[in-house]
Amino acid sequence: MQLGIIGLGKMGGNMLLRLAAGGHDVRGYDRDPGTVAALAAEAGFSAPESVADLVTALAAPRTVWLMLPAGDVTEAAIDELKGLLAPGDTLVDGANSLFKDSMRRAQELASLGIGFVDAGVSGGVWGRENGYALMVGGTDRSFAAVRPAIETLAPATDSGWLHCGPPGSGHFVKMVHNGIEYGMMQAYAEGFALMKGREDFGLDLAGIAEMWRHGSVVRSWLLDLTADFLRNDQELESIEPVVADSGEGRWTVIEAIEQGVPAPAIGAAVMMRHASQGGGDYGARILSMMRKGFGGHAVVAREGDES
Repeated sequence: MQLGIIGLGKMGGNMLLRLAAGGHDVRGYDRDPGTVAALAAEAGFSAPESVADLVTALAAPRTVWLMLPAGDVTEAAIDELKGLLAPGDTLVDGANSLFKDSMRRAQELASLGIGFVDAGVSGGVWGRENGYALMVGGTDRSFAAVRPAIETLAPATDSGWLHCGPPGSGHFVKMVHNGIEYGMMQAYAEGFALMKGREDFGLDLAGIAEMWRHGSVVRSWLLDLTADFLRNDQELESIEPVVADSGEGRWTVIEAIEQGVPAPAIGAAVMMRHASQGGGDYGARILSMMRKGFGGHAVVAREGDES
C-alpha cells in the first residue's frame, strides 16, 4: 500500500524503512531536511519539502501516519492535515497520545469524512529488525485501510498486532501497557539494588541477570536488556539517577483512580520516577527538619553551605 509518515525520528524513520523493505510505497516528511533526504535516498522516494507536498504526492484515498510527540505537536499536525486531507482519507496517530484525545480527534475527523486510527506502537529501536507490537483502535473501515501496513510492521502478519476496538482503544491499551512497563522496570531496579547492597556476598549481578534469563519466571526482554548492560558495567557510576516519564504511567494511575481500581505497583513506580527527577527533594528537606525539631537530629547541609 501507499502511505506517508510524518515524523522521522528513531521510531518513525525505522518504521518507514521496515515498510519500504516490505514492499510498500512509503514516503516521509520531517522538519529536519537532512533526515528526510537521508531516508529518501535509502527508501527511494522524492523528498517532500512540506506536509502539503507529502499529501499531494499521495494518491487518493490517502493514508498519513503521524509519529510525532504526543500533545501540542500532534494536535497542531492534525489541525494542519484537516485542511489537506479529503473525505475517504485515513489519518493514523502513532504517538503515545492520551486515549481521550484520540476519541475526540476521531469524532472531529469523522465529521469531515476522514478516517482515524490510534496506534499504540511498542518495540523501540529494535522494531525495524524484530517488528513492532501494535495496539490499534478505530472503526472497522479505518482499520482495514491500514491493515497491510500493520501486518508489515508487526513481527508477523498474524501476530504482534491487535485491532483492540473503537477509536481510542488502541491508545488506551498502550497506556496500560506502559504502566505495566513502569512497574516491571521498578521491580527489577529494586531487586538489583538490594543485591548490590549486600556487598559481603560479592554477588555477580551480570551473572545473576544472565542466569535468570533461562528458565526463571522473571525472564523478560527487560531482563535481557539489563543483563546486557550489566555485562559491561555493574557499577553504573557514570549514570545520573534520573529517570524521565513521558506521561503514560501517570495517565494509567489517573485512570485507575477514576475507575476505583487499585494499581499500587504502577502508582509507586510513577512516584519513584518523579522522585528521581527531584520531585521529592523538598519533601525530604521537610522530613529532615521535622526530625531535627522533635528529636534534635542533625541535618545534612549542602556542601559549601555553612548555614
